[in-house]
Amino acid sequence: MRIDFSESFRLQCVERLDEFEWVAIDDPALRPASVVIGMVRGCETERVGFYLTRRSSRLARHQGQYALPGGRLDEGENAPTAALRELEEELGVKAKPTDIIGRLDDYPTRSGFCVTPLVLWLDSSQEPAPDPDEVETVFNVPLEDLTQSQVPRLHRIPESEQPVLSIPFASLGDEVFSPTAAILYQFREVVLYGRSTRVAHYEQPVFAWK
Repeated sequence: MRIDFSESFRLQCVERLDEFEWVAIDDPALRPASVVIGMVRGCETERVGFYLTRRSSRLARHQGQYALPGGRLDEGENAPTAALRELEEELGVKAKPTDIIGRLDDYPTRSGFCVTPLVLWLDSSQEPAPDPDEVETVFNVPLEDLTQSQVPRLHRIPESEQPVLSIPFASLGDEVFSPTAAILYQFREVVLYGRSTRVAHYEQPVFAWK
């Protein structure tokens, strides 16, 4: 599937996200956080990409794991405000509230967060300047990676009755696991196929539990 960075595709995203009835989680035991699925023009192509990071080894938790830009909400923030702040702090990419075109279901993580994913359509003229204290590498991943026939993969683990969801990324030559993979899988289902697929029940690998 060829996915061009075009106004027609942006409008398709807006329409499908508007139609999607996202589910919020109200659990005071979980700390609120937000992440960004930031769509941009692909590297050296006219196709759609999105930002994915590899977390810095300097961080206290989840070092070296793949992640979407984002983090916990500061006091007085809401999910959109935190998402825009984290995008700028982590990647040096400035975005406006009007760049937010929708949101997905809240996702509860084993590490104790309620993650709200925000979908953004971003000005492709900005070059990321990642903060090395937070981000080891930033990738511009082709959206077409999410359309491959092997997406998603499900793995059984002895620690849970629910399967772990992962996505193999051809452009990375690597596999990304939930919670990031689950969020991206729902993004694919909603934006590319117009399906209200739920993902909060999918398990995360044990290495992501802490």
